[in-house]
Amino acid sequence: MSERFVLVDSPDDPRLDQFRLHERELRPRRIPARVTKNLPFHEHERVAAGSFVAEGDLVVERALAAGCRVQAVLTDADEPAAVCNQVGDEVPVYAATSEARRMLTGLGVALDVIALFERPSARTLDGVVSRARHVLVLEDVDNPTNVGAIVRSAVALGAQGLILDRNSADPLSRRALRVSMGTALSLPTARVDSPVDALVTLKSAGFTSFGLTPASDSIDLDDAARHARGRLALVMGSERDGLSERLMSAVDHRVRIPMSDGVDSLNVAAAAAVACYALITPSGAEVDD
Repeated sequence: MSERFVLVDSPDDPRLDQFRLHERELRPRRIPARVTKNLPFHEHERVAAGSFVAEGDLVVERALAAGCRVQAVLTDADEPAAVCNQVGDEVPVYAATSEARRMLTGLGVALDVIALFERPSARTLDGVVSRARHVLVLEDVDNPTNVGAIVRSAVALGAQGLILDRNSADPLSRRALRVSMGTALSLPTARVDSPVDALVTLKSAGFTSFGLTPASDSIDLDDAARHARGRLALVMGSERDGLSERLMSAVDHRVRIPMSDGVDSLNVAAAAAVACYALITPSGAEVDD
């Protein structure tokens, strides 16, 4: 083993604690309330960025490729992951047994590599909108598995931006990032207080919005595709309640995916993949200057 690796024999070694932090522990709350109490939500995220954990060699590689600053790495003591060679000498790289690493993830498997990264600075809504041609807007999508799967489909099918309300799951949470295979790191993302207000901003920037709903008075996806020209926002809500009335009233087109009799809707992540393919892919994935 290379001299740069720090061998850790016990899963209880305190040096491994940083790799087992829960999501709320990765997002610092040490900032005094007097500093954040009057800040909009996206500004609070900006000053309380914190860290995120990348699990698996592909996700770690994509985090490094995205320019994220790595803080510490944990790898296999017997066969260190090749991605460790991409980490600078100033970063501590720990090596541990498979049993110690298995206990860290809670997945029942020992991943080849886990890395702690500094979270990128939060983007503003204007910052995302200015460079995107196609974006997704999520309201109350609080399951990180769904958010991760939505992100993976969105990136694969040509979206260049993601806008989340404050109740939707974090795309850089462990599970979401794992499900997205690290693609969340390449998708510009902004979090907003009000998705309704975000649609106003999008409309003023020339976006046409499409809200997914199983409602019978909405138009079929094939018909909606005829309107999918220029800048486009695909708006999706929670699996339980769908889009709120206010947000549904704000979209330009209410769209449904036709279903077989007896089935009213798809899982939100599956619906996102179908809608992205139908609405985004045909019009191309160019990015406006």
